[in-house]
Amino acid sequence: MHSARRRALGAAAGATVLAGLGGARGAFAQESGGSVMKLSTATVNEVQHEWLRRFAAEVSQATGGKLRGEVYPASQLGSIPRQIEGTQFGSIQAWAGPPQFLAGIDSRFEIPSAPGIFRDMAHAHRALQDPEFNAAFLALGANKGIKGLGLYVLGSAGFVTRTRAAKMSDLEGRKIRVLAADMDREEMRRIKANPIPMSLGEVLPALQQGTIDGMMSSVPVVTPMRYYDSAKYYLETGHSMVVSMSIVSKLWFDKLSPDVQKIVVDAGRKVSAEIGGWAIDDYANARAGWLKGGGEVTTISDEERAQVNRMMASIGPEVSSRKPEEKALYELLVRATERTLKV
Repeated sequence: MHSARRRALGAAAGATVLAGLGGARGAFAQESGGSVMKLSTATVNEVQHEWLRRFAAEVSQATGGKLRGEVYPASQLGSIPRQIEGTQFGSIQAWAGPPQFLAGIDSRFEIPSAPGIFRDMAHAHRALQDPEFNAAFLALGANKGIKGLGLYVLGSAGFVTRTRAAKMSDLEGRKIRVLAADMDREEMRRIKANPIPMSLGEVLPALQQGTIDGMMSSVPVVTPMRYYDSAKYYLETGHSMVVSMSIVSKLWFDKLSPDVQKIVVDAGRKVSAEIGGWAIDDYANARAGWLKGGGEVTTISDEERAQVNRMMASIGPEVSSRKPEEKALYELLVRATERTLKV
């Protein structure tokens, strides 16, 4: 069932996805973006894309089709910085992506990328939905033109490389693409790799040209984009989780009527809570798709992972301690992981 759905969605990946029909009246006046929401992400056919699809459908249904969504995956609306900028200024109504890309707005957005705090994807999903932490995290950036709607796990972290890496130490000296956040950079320094911050749209050409040796990511991101054609080796480490966030333009949101604002917020909360199981299945399917496409997967041993976790355990506390507000939010997340360790 899931494979059939993936193929059907994949066939329409580049097309605009519309959820419902309707006119621009009342809360949907021209100055608030009209009756259409432009929803943007850099990836395709993975959890961020799926979140936007589901969100569009929920909002359309709840508004009787008066507010509909157009989903633009695969950076159709520009690079990730341009998508975020468009969301801040209201030309794009919503964006989905790793919150580290928002660290320039507020450094606290990098907190969920701290290594070693989640046991697995299911644990990460439960912790990210913890009411206290979730509310605090989604409130970030309100004074910078964005409003958080959802926080959810994308997949377990690993490394795509041009030449085979059988263990973490094999990454020493290699140029590895990371997100532009201190947590990510420090992870690479601990394993003596060279962190290269880069937007997703630049990564595949950089791999093909040898400008970089690999990237830290997760298979649901790289499999649909066929990275295995250019860098077929995937080192599965699970040392951290790739977490995603969905935001809307606060400029646009504030012009909606209170009842429609509630619909938008409720839809974001509902989709985020429900998508965890889909993300876990998607990781398994993407991993199988990577192998089917000719890619190779090497999983580090439990012993090595324990060693890596010990080596990286201090990154979260050390990086977050540089700013009191970031330290407080990190500690809030740690408490959330402790509360949600068991189902």
